[in-house]
Amino acid sequence: MPDRLERVFRHHRGVRSSPGTIPEHAMDPRARSPRGTAASETFVEAAVYVEGLREGARTPADALRSARAVPGGFAWIRLEGPCESRLLSLAETFSLHGLAIEDAIVAHQRPKLEHYGDTLFLVLRAADYLDEEERLDFGELHVFLGHDFVLTVKHGDTPDLGLVRGRMESDPHLLASGSGAILYAILDAVVDGYAPVVAGLQNDIDEIETEVFQGDATVSRRIYELSREVVEFGRAAKPLLSVLESLARGSDICRVDDELHRHFRDVADHLTMVVDRVDGFQQLLQDILTVNATLVGQAQNEEMRRLSEAGYIQNEEVKKVSAWAAILFAPTLVGTIYGMNFRHMPELYWQIGYPGALALMAAICGCLYLAFRRRGWL
Repeated sequence: MPDRLERVFRHHRGVRSSPGTIPEHAMDPRARSPRGTAASETFVEAAVYVEGLREGARTPADALRSARAVPGGFAWIRLEGPCESRLLSLAETFSLHGLAIEDAIVAHQRPKLEHYGDTLFLVLRAADYLDEEERLDFGELHVFLGHDFVLTVKHGDTPDLGLVRGRMESDPHLLASGSGAILYAILDAVVDGYAPVVAGLQNDIDEIETEVFQGDATVSRRIYELSREVVEFGRAAKPLLSVLESLARGSDICRVDDELHRHFRDVADHLTMVVDRVDGFQQLLQDILTVNATLVGQAQNEEMRRLSEAGYIQNEEVKKVSAWAAILFAPTLVGTIYGMNFRHMPELYWQIGYPGALALMAAICGCLYLAFRRRGWL
């Protein structure tokens, strides 16, 4: 088993990618914490359950041996803040497939359900709404499920598996259904955690609608950012529908009795409502974006109309000023010519020179006035 795991990781690290880089890390654009978390930062809890009652905490290997020694018993091992060496050790103990362990180490996986021999491998993405920052925080949970064990590997702060454990231990009848009951409780906790997210997104959308009709210039950016959050939330929630359908049908690994089947169907119903809301949010945000673009266009058109009207008024004033300037320029020109007082200017000695000059000025001014008036400048 160790040789097989080592071959899998050596193949991905040394052959297809640069040293120390796994392909999923290289392709994922989001920020990542360094691989290989120190053991002191890793939380491990191992417990054995027999007929719905907890038998106490042991090391993972001891818990598995104790569970297999009792008919119907199973072990639940919780691993939080996992490091690679710890996961490789657990993979050897529980005979887990190398590809599934690689996914659990790398994280950033889509929700999915896979079969590896006599083990189910399930990836879940929990979500939490951060009200102050108005964004979503996602946690990732990897579940390995066998006949007699459940191994959970958690990346992030959600969901709180301590609360899940307490809830299940308070219901021994359901816990006696086997390892499938733990899987149901985890799924139920993840899906129930989506409800505050839906409420937070709805509140943001309501605020955005108000801002759109108030003409907030920055609302377009908020619409886009919220649309991204909704899309990311949909990627976490929607794939779980097919996962729950598969689990509700049962398998040789996960025994699902009638009671557990009803519980899985209840989780699926809640998830369906969440997915419907997400689809509604996506359509609503698209409609809001369209309305916002329309309102922005109308505001721009109104501004252009106002500017056009201001330009028209200004142009009319310029026309009037220009017309009167031209009219007044004519007598100024005539007066300037005859005001030069040269010795040889015969018009200066005419008896009708002065009244003739005035008449010429008046005629020119009158003609210009009529011409401008006809063109609508005056």
